[in-house]
Amino acid sequence: MKQYEIVLVNLDPTVGAEIRKTRPCLIVSPDEMNRYISTIIIAPMTSKSRDYPTRAKANENSFIVLDQIQTIDKKRVIKKLGNKYLRKINGV
Repeated sequence: MKQYEIVLVNLDPTVGAEIRKTRPCLIVSPDEMNRYISTIIIAPMTSKSRDYPTRAKANENSFIVLDQIQTIDKKRVIKKLGNKYLRKINGV
């Protein structure tokens, strides 16, 4: 798993206002961390955005939910989706 890859993640169970269900997530943790430990830091993605400054547009149809960044165990990752959901930012 590499930084800026999109992976499908099962985020359940959740508590309170945490983002729910299985959804695409952007890996934001650095590659050095991703290689050596069993957790990754992710930012969930959604197709519905509210007018929050913490929502970054990924492409025409999806947003990165920066107010829901979390560390998860790699076992929550269902599959890799690549980076097809992410617009080109800084050569990514």
